[in-house]
Amino acid sequence: MLGQSNVNPANARRYEAAHGWFSIDGNRFTHDVVVHSDGSVERRRVDLSQAYRGEYFHTPLSEWELDFLETERPEVLIVGAGFKGMMQLTPMAQEKLKGIPVFTLTTEKAVEMMNHETRRFVAILHLTC
Repeated sequence: MLGQSNVNPANARRYEAAHGWFSIDGNRFTHDVVVHSDGSVERRRVDLSQAYRGEYFHTPLSEWELDFLETERPEVLIVGAGFKGMMQLTPMAQEKLKGIPVFTLTTEKAVEMMNHETRRFVAILHLTC
């Protein structure tokens, strides 16, 4: 239809990040975030993965944080594992993500990917280590 756009809201934005912050079109966040495929942003629920903290150097991304993906069904998941790439995915998270292309990158590289990604994506970003 004339005048309508098929551009996914998350793909039509400008993303930037540096250690400790992330911004979308100039709106800055200073905590870990989830960028949903509709373009909305929420605080990452790190508390759901705290039980694993003792097994990892950092609180990992666990299966308990990923339930929303079952209904959201992105074409790709972009994981920003921190600026040094320290955040890991638990084995159960990896199992839960089978069937979804997952790119686990440093947060800097993840944000670069977000700025160029054409598929409908979700991004989970750790903003420090």
